[in-house]
Amino acid sequence: MPTVEVTDLKDGDFLLDVREDDEWQAGHAEGALHIPMSDFVSRYGELTEAAPQDGRVHVICRSGGRSAQVAMYLVQQGIDAVNVDGGMQVWAAEGRPVVTDEGRAGFVL
Repeated sequence: MPTVEVTDLKDGDFLLDVREDDEWQAGHAEGALHIPMSDFVSRYGELTEAAPQDGRVHVICRSGGRSAQVAMYLVQQGIDAVNVDGGMQVWAAEGRPVVTDEGRAGFVL
């Protein structure tokens, strides 16, 4: 499974958050696309519309387990996808911003 570290991510990298709604509402990376893993197959078209044509999809969840599964699925579909190792827990620990939909400071649930 292709994996990247949070520290490898650059501003503007496409980020797909596959956590559930309550986790997303508590806090997420600004600009990430949110498609919960539980809805992923039925909402797959949202990803293909939003993702950069020849770009990489960085998949993130809380700790890296769910995102690894989704990244593996995407790779099987021929998409350049990687799992973000350690997920939002490492994202927050590295001091990366975690925000709510209203733009306020959020937290990782």
